Amino acid sequence: MSDTTPISESANLPFEQMPLRQYAERAYLDYSMYVILDRALPHVGDGLKPVQRRIVYAMSELGLSAASKHKKSARTVGDVIGKFHPHGDSACYEAMVLMAQPFSYRYPLIDGQGNFGSPDDPKSFAAMRYTESRLAPYAKLLLAELGQGTVDWAPNFDGTLKEPKLLPARVPNILLNGGQGIAVGMATDIPPHNLREVVSATIRLLEKPKSTLDELCEHIQGPDFPTAGEIITPREDLKALYETGHGSVRQRAVYEKEGDEVIITALPHQVSPARVLEQIAAQMQAKKLPMVTDIRDESDHEHPTRLVIMPRSNRVDIEGLMAHLFATTDLEKSYRVNLNVIGNDGKPGVRNLKALLSEWIDFRRTTVTRRLEHRLDQVIDRLHVLEGFLIAFLNIDEVIAIIRENDEPKPVLMARFALTGTQAEAILELKLRHLAKLEEMKIRGERDALEEERRGLEATLDSPKKLTRLIRDELREDADKYGDDRRSPIVEREAAQALKETDLVPSEPVTVVLSENGWIRAAKGHEIDPAEMNYKAGDGYQHAARGRSNQLACAIDSTGRSYSMPTHELPSARSLGEPLTGRFAPPDGASFLGVAIGDASDRVLLTTSAGYGFVTKLENLYSRQKAGKQLLTVPDGAVVLPPAPVAEDEEAVIVCATSGGHLLAYYLSELPELARGKGNKLIHIPPKARKDGEAMTGAIALVKGQDCLVWAGQRYLRLSWSDTEGYWGERAQRGGLLPRGFRKVERLTLAD
Repeated sequence: MSDTTPISESANLPFEQMPLRQYAERAYLDYSMYVILDRALPHVGDGLKPVQRRIVYAMSELGLSAASKHKKSARTVGDVIGKFHPHGDSACYEAMVLMAQPFSYRYPLIDGQGNFGSPDDPKSFAAMRYTESRLAPYAKLLLAELGQGTVDWAPNFDGTLKEPKLLPARVPNILLNGGQGIAVGMATDIPPHNLREVVSATIRLLEKPKSTLDELCEHIQGPDFPTAGEIITPREDLKALYETGHGSVRQRAVYEKEGDEVIITALPHQVSPARVLEQIAAQMQAKKLPMVTDIRDESDHEHPTRLVIMPRSNRVDIEGLMAHLFATTDLEKSYRVNLNVIGNDGKPGVRNLKALLSEWIDFRRTTVTRRLEHRLDQVIDRLHVLEGFLIAFLNIDEVIAIIRENDEPKPVLMARFALTGTQAEAILELKLRHLAKLEEMKIRGERDALEEERRGLEATLDSPKKLTRLIRDELREDADKYGDDRRSPIVEREAAQALKETDLVPSEPVTVVLSENGWIRAAKGHEIDPAEMNYKAGDGYQHAARGRSNQLACAIDSTGRSYSMPTHELPSARSLGEPLTGRFAPPDGASFLGVAIGDASDRVLLTTSAGYGFVTKLENLYSRQKAGKQLLTVPDGAVVLPPAPVAEDEEAVIVCATSGGHLLAYYLSELPELARGKGNKLIHIPPKARKDGEAMTGAIALVKGQDCLVWAGQRYLRLSWSDTEGYWGERAQRGGLLPRGFRKVERLTLAD
């Protein structure tokens, strides 16, 4: 079957038949090329997308220059969609508004009058029937050379008008205002830059084409957004971005301290102040930001950005607070960079900084060459006409006579004075007032001036160095006229880190209480007596630990597994608490025997009734698993004793007691620090005594100034650090016997 087959013999025109796959592939490819080339990506020459180019050109055709009066935006949009861009008016107007927003464009192309949106909501602009607009002064850099033969023209969508394929940009607008676009299979994200920096780098590359990327980065420090937020991306990352053409840039808000308040004076690009306040308020409502009591927006015309954060007290770490807000809100924002543009060859591609500037220089060199050639043609044509005028003035009487005596004087004049048709036509169109004697002097003066201009144009066109010098001088002139200082300072900062959940909790003294049945609760303060608290029927006091509300509480069960939980999440001591089995999943038959609380670097003493144990850091007890973490190995027949805090003191001693009334004290330094395991022998219990049921009933760490209590039933013996000297020995020895009446030791505790 042929590719083209008539459906019916009666049809005047044949229908083309093709496989559906081939048709869909061709249709999608055509669509994707249209989106890439005619909608989404800017051109390296003028840095504009087609809709932006058509808006600027249509406004210039309407006479809406920076010196003219504003005109209704609806009039401009009507001209754009009616003459050049047959698409939706709302999309066209939105593109127009974007070019007029000083907080969106680094160098706005349009001067808007009316509601053109705000940083809080860029799309809150008024309808186009209410706003007025004209071109901004900067737009002259794109349009000044338009009528000088610098660009190619193409028919508009219906073929009734001509429109420029590109605008003859005098500066690298592709980098100055940047742009964003999503095409089919590719996207572009070009950040804005500073005019003076870009021009300086362009001149460097213009004069020294072999300049390296590092040399260009001496001029272009980094992007320059419309807002004054700090660019905190390291310079090495910025160089890598310009070297590869893709990467990311991070911008952070600027704040200052004003008394007890924190004032945010600048936000990242395209960040809404209202959105930032909403994010902070959400954290405050969720009680995740207790160090902040109030936030408010005091922005006005004098202070465009002024967000006030009120800390709870002057003891709040402001830098830590702001680092947390940078990490959790839009006060710090990352921007993707992808220098994907349509090149001079009409093909899209990602360019690095040098390639991008080099391609624009080629575009500018071609544009200036065409401008000079166009002007040279005009000069030569005018000189040709002036030569004819001079011949006519030298023979004015004869010329007048020929005009009066002949019905067709043009061929006669051409034959008599050897004139061209152009010269003869210009002579015939002269007005009588131009026949004055002074007119001859003006013609000669104009001819001399044009001759000098022609020589200059020809010299520039014949010399690449002079052409380069002309482009350089024009770039400097434009930078001096339209350039400004950098707005976004480049400051290297450390990456912001969100505060840990425990850092966000107020640090208050608490006592964590564990009952015999494994119920846990937290009481405010350290003065509470856990044994005197109320417990459920059949339950009673088991163990307690003192710490701070922003620390993790750890529990240990009878199998030697440890579990951890935020202390501030524990129920109040006013209640009976909650069972730990509701939070964790200990092994069957296991019971919770003790708790510990403190900083991660604090140390605790873990022991078993077999007389073994070790010192470890509290962080080794931390576990995120509901099943806990196996920490302490429990010998057969032994039980886990409650963990005891260990103070950082060189003269700290370990005090151990057995149920048989033996007490042993020795320096803490004799006991190695371990991460897990059975531990080392703390006190010796002979096999015969062990067989008779003797076991270690307590082990604590004691420092000077502390007392320990040796409990035998309801009675206790108070021993100070110096009182333990009578029981001193080496680790793993038997120790000394306690006085009569205290030889059935049940437990060993620190005195309050």
